[in-house]
Amino acid sequence: MLRLIYRSVVSTDPAMRGRSAGLCLLLPLTIFSLFIGRVSGFKICSYNVQNFTLSKASDLRMLHTFTRVVSRCDICLLLHVVDPDGKAIKALLSNLSRKLFRYNRDRYLSVASKGLGNSPGDMQQYVFIYRAHSVKVTGQYQYTGQPFVRPPFVVRFSSNKTAIPEFILIPLHSDPDQAVQEIDGLYDVFVEVSTQWNNTNVMFLGDFHAGCAYVTRSDRKDIRLYSDSSFSWLIGDREDTTVNDITNCAFDRIVVHGQTFLKAIQPFSGKVFNFGREFKLPQRKVLEMSDHFPIEVTLKSPALLLQATPPLIFLCISVIVQCFL
Repeated sequence: MLRLIYRSVVSTDPAMRGRSAGLCLLLPLTIFSLFIGRVSGFKICSYNVQNFTLSKASDLRMLHTFTRVVSRCDICLLLHVVDPDGKAIKALLSNLSRKLFRYNRDRYLSVASKGLGNSPGDMQQYVFIYRAHSVKVTGQYQYTGQPFVRPPFVVRFSSNKTAIPEFILIPLHSDPDQAVQEIDGLYDVFVEVSTQWNNTNVMFLGDFHAGCAYVTRSDRKDIRLYSDSSFSWLIGDREDTTVNDITNCAFDRIVVHGQTFLKAIQPFSGKVFNFGREFKLPQRKVLEMSDHFPIEVTLKSPALLLQATPPLIFLCISVIVQCFL
């Protein structure tokens, strides 16, 4: 069929015949790149948006940048959201859907915790924003145990775009003064929710304050997510998740439980997304949004889609060869 399309294009325009070699390469490679884009993986992100309020969402320049950051992700956890009436998140969702509508009819939805904290002046929300066409929320649970200032708001997701069809995300924005105790407490959250939902495909993500003076190397013996080898830390200790030049700390982390989940992760995809460099923004503009960079990891696509890739490669090569013959 591709060869017929090629012949049709070339034969209808004599001026194109001199460029047949280029067209031979362009047509199959374009189709191949489109296919690869569909199976390139499923991105999960976490971003401490540092006091995301309606005031920030009303700044069109900042809203545009937030939209560019979040739209890269299939699921994006936002930390430090202060939006009790939901207007700030509604503005972000509206802008996301407007951006996507140019290309398809996809849209984003959200699921959020209530305000969490010890004082009325510092009540923060965990908010998950997700692509409606590629992922669904199948459960949510507000943990209430100790020792958390902002107990995790746990959400179970399902997707047919990932190598594992259902998984659990456990967020944490720790209090820096008790980061060691709170990170260790995530183990108890894991035990409770994995038993409750009979699913050990669990990912922890967020701003753990898991670096610099808050969590030292000697503290790790007191953190079960470090001492238990079934947990894998995907953002390394040498990463810098902060924007300021005066800090170099791996505060924000992603941790997964078990070999099944680990094997479903694209190797080396756990990383910091420096959108200032990517979007060519000055540091002062990035700092207006947050003093943290987003972090991300990519899940592999289902094996069936990946298995379809080699035949497509063979088909594209065959078309190129037939063109030149």
